[in-house]
Amino acid sequence: MPSTPILSGTIAALMLTTACANLDTPDNLEPVAQGDGYQAQYRQVDITRGQAELLHSARINEQKCRPFGASGGKGSSTVAAALRGERLSRNDLLDVRIAEDDTFNGNYVVSRDGTLKLPFLSPIRAQGRSTDEIEADIADALLANDFYQDKPRISVRATDFASVSVGVSGAVFEPHAIEIGGVRGDNLDRLRQGASGASTEGRNLSAALRAAGGVRPDADISSVEVRRAGKTYRLDMRGVFEGRNSVDIMLLTGDEVSVPSRQCFQDDLMRPSPISPPGVSLYLSNLTQPAQNNAGAAVGQTVRQVPYGTRYMQAVIDANCVGGPRASSGDRSAVLFSRNPITGVSVVIERDIENLLRRADRDDFDPYLLPGDAMACYDSTITNITEIARVITPVTILP
Repeated sequence: MPSTPILSGTIAALMLTTACANLDTPDNLEPVAQGDGYQAQYRQVDITRGQAELLHSARINEQKCRPFGASGGKGSSTVAAALRGERLSRNDLLDVRIAEDDTFNGNYVVSRDGTLKLPFLSPIRAQGRSTDEIEADIADALLANDFYQDKPRISVRATDFASVSVGVSGAVFEPHAIEIGGVRGDNLDRLRQGASGASTEGRNLSAALRAAGGVRPDADISSVEVRRAGKTYRLDMRGVFEGRNSVDIMLLTGDEVSVPSRQCFQDDLMRPSPISPPGVSLYLSNLTQPAQNNAGAAVGQTVRQVPYGTRYMQAVIDANCVGGPRASSGDRSAVLFSRNPITGVSVVIERDIENLLRRADRDDFDPYLLPGDAMACYDSTITNITEIARVITPVTILP
């Protein structure tokens, strides 16, 4: 007797019902539905397309903001004298020249204790100081030790800046101790190294913030703190996002940088800048069906780098979750997995792609992507039914 297919009218109806059923909205500990998540754009779409009004997400985000400088005083756009210009740090290479005297001429490295050690002279403090200040101290030391009767002509020039180790904490995506300012051997410029004088941007405050993952959207950049030698300086870096010259200083080994938080999401900070994250590494999954092996799942190939400031809908398109035949591919959805960087609590946001695509107020519910976010796409109802049929059809009942 031939085999009898297991499919029947009842089972087929069950397949359709299962495929067309809507799953519950993902549960979240944070009340994102009311706009109380990390960004108000996470909240659920609770009005119809016809009821769409003005955009509210930016205003909702701003309502939770602390005043600028609330963490301990607004920063100053005028850099303190102790921070201005190029400052020396340990392991920097200096060229010292004293007119008509070969005894002290030569190349010197700032010692680990932050001093410059010339022969026959007591160590001269160099850490955190300018070359002009060191020239003056060398002249005083030579006169005090009777090497000269009159003040000689002295030149101190930095010929190579070493890397520095600093700590970065607070409202950055990757707070940790970092090393900045180093140059790889294959990037060395021999002509510049042999020239008199040196300069670098690699030891700047902006480079440290970027190396620490960039400032978060809740950062208070009006009062960035730099602790040096027991003193705390507050710098206003809002000019970075306002098209003005921003306050930027050279850091030294041992400096500590802290970025306070305004405890709110600031849409204005979701733009590329010298202190923003270099980009967003987005984890993607748009498999129609579970893969049978790692190679088939493209493990190691499903992380995309997208510009900072990219939104959910742009990532959905980048993941090929939009487009195709309308009849079979129009009813898709996507899920965004994120984490509140202030509280560390995860959040899951689900959107009906086509519905969001056609809303006039889509920006109100179109979240910004953050570093470390992940996104998964789900196929349309018709694709789901086809997939169920593909799995069940080969199953038969033997006589």
